[in-house]
Amino acid sequence: MAKLAQNFAKYVIYARLNATGVVEKPDVIGAIFGQTEGLLGSELDLRELQHTGRIGRIEVNVKTDKGKSFAEIIIPSSLDTSETALIGASLETIDKVGPCDAQISVTKVDDVRTQKRKYVIERAKEILRAMIDISSPDTQKISEIVKESVRSWEVSDYHGLACGPDINTSDEIVVVEGRADVINLLKNGIRNVIAIEGSKIPQEVVNLTKEKTTTAFLDGDRGGELDLKRLLALAEIDFIARAETGKEVEELTKKQIFKSLRERVPVNQLSEKSAVKTVETIIKETAEETEDIDDKTKNFLASLLDDLIGTRAAYIIDKDMQIMSKVPISEISDIVGEYTNILAVVFDGKVNQSVVDLVRQRNIKYLVGMGFKEHVDSEGVQVLTIKDFR
Repeated sequence: MAKLAQNFAKYVIYARLNATGVVEKPDVIGAIFGQTEGLLGSELDLRELQHTGRIGRIEVNVKTDKGKSFAEIIIPSSLDTSETALIGASLETIDKVGPCDAQISVTKVDDVRTQKRKYVIERAKEILRAMIDISSPDTQKISEIVKESVRSWEVSDYHGLACGPDINTSDEIVVVEGRADVINLLKNGIRNVIAIEGSKIPQEVVNLTKEKTTTAFLDGDRGGELDLKRLLALAEIDFIARAETGKEVEELTKKQIFKSLRERVPVNQLSEKSAVKTVETIIKETAEETEDIDDKTKNFLASLLDDLIGTRAAYIIDKDMQIMSKVPISEISDIVGEYTNILAVVFDGKVNQSVVDLVRQRNIKYLVGMGFKEHVDSEGVQVLTIKDFR
């Protein structure tokens, strides 16, 4: 016998049965088929309608209480409106179920398509709202999206350093710490910017500061202080601008960027105390941090770094410049704790603050990596990368 799933019906007939005694589900179904047979003619015979799939499986839920039975009858129908109504009415002619007198009444007939239409309408509203939000941003939004995209593409290269496209043509430049700072300033319309990208001040940046009016725009944290020390000691800085305390240049909004640049301070207006520290203490500290490495040590460390490329490993070097151990990068923190005579750690990875802190705690003089993963405070450690060996 073919069955019609309720999901594919157009209507659902709900009826309620009250019996004077105890009846079971087979009794109810038998009464429905038996007592409606031939009532509406062969074309609307329930057995034939089920066979052709126009009436679905009849559901009967029976409950018994105090010697009487009650049942809910559910019949899915794909007939038209009038035919479905006839089937419902035919149920109410049943007056006996099993051995008991009974009465059936139709409680409601649901139009399944009405429920589907409601769902379709509500879902369509949700889809339309999503389409409007995604595909129809306001003019200002579209403009900003285009500008940010274009400015990201405008990141240029100056001797390996990230910079804006106007770095060569502009009479003024803005020096920042890293590539992310350059991108943020480009997005906000500042095109004459260049990054120092590391713990050492590149000679290319030093040379530019001698030719152009220079503003050092630095983070509002300890790292910004260290960068300022190095720049003042080595480069010709004309103005100093700082991000708000605790913030980095890369995370500033347009309003915050221009506020910081408007409030930049000329170097020649630093307080006497600051000037003294700049001339004496800072130069001394920076000189210590950037102590020259002798050619023998430099060549040895460079050869080790070349040997490690692609291995994701690290060499631990002693003060006699002998390889003490070669370990996976993940084991550096474990292995350095086992030795006391370490001169350098050379590894196939990018330098981050946690590695710098580790070698500083062990009084290791050199940390050599492939590049910088982030801005680091390397005070007390000489950090070298591939760029230093070129």
